[in-house]
Amino acid sequence: MTVRFDTVAVGDSRVFFREAGPADAPVLLLLHGFPSSSHMFRDLMPLLADRFRVIAPDLPGFGRTEVAPGFGFSFDALADVVEGFTDALGLRRYALYVFDYGAPTGFRLAVRHPGRVSAIVTQNGNAYLDGFGEGWDDWRRYWQDPTPANRERCRAALGTEAIRWQYETGAPAGRVGPDGWTLDEHYLTRPGRADAQLDLILSYRGNLERYGDFQRYFRDHQPPLLAAWGRNDRIFVPAGAEAFRRDLPDAEIRFLDTGHFALESHAGEMAALIRDFLDRRVGR
Repeated sequence: MTVRFDTVAVGDSRVFFREAGPADAPVLLLLHGFPSSSHMFRDLMPLLADRFRVIAPDLPGFGRTEVAPGFGFSFDALADVVEGFTDALGLRRYALYVFDYGAPTGFRLAVRHPGRVSAIVTQNGNAYLDGFGEGWDDWRRYWQDPTPANRERCRAALGTEAIRWQYETGAPAGRVGPDGWTLDEHYLTRPGRADAQLDLILSYRGNLERYGDFQRYFRDHQPPLLAAWGRNDRIFVPAGAEAFRRDLPDAEIRFLDTGHFALESHAGEMAALIRDFLDRRVGR
């Protein structure tokens, strides 16, 4: 199945995206996380494109999406751009696949437009305090006291060692190639990207403040939800997946024997879970 590549104007931004599948098929909108891009869906998209129109944009500050000078990097701004992206493509109804940063971005869209979201697949995409694991100390210090020194401490999260740790920790030996983390490192060295990421790290504290809104949306609208989680993730731990059942009693929880970047080792297994879930809970 052919994957197509394009860009679309959203205000002053140029959003790069990947797309595959028939134009009239049900839409699955794929939102990546930190420090990745739509490249993380390279193996998943062909496995779903016979059944869905799969669309994966690069978020502002990531991949090949370009923003105007002075763009204010925050999670509200990411959601604004993705909302504009869906409008530009005429997407009025879609299922969401959210991972990591894509979760607070996509959940903002769901809160704003609950009628547009047919279902949610969250892959290590957190919405509960229960889900926090390791590696947050420097970020929390920066949230509580956003001094230049605390901002600088967070720069370690942008380095090769930290990026590779996210990809390989908890994943089966020999199942994660270097392509993903090598490309992420490349994009993070583009002009302005490090400062954009540090701004987003500070903005991340606002996501915790929005968890109540996200959880209220779950309770009020009861979207079909599949939490397909890397069991060995040490950033967002399995308790974060189980927590969805507090507000969504019919949520389906599935664990894969891998880490944070589950698609690097388990794209086939993830595709099978998604197809089964959407066919049963949303229908053809």
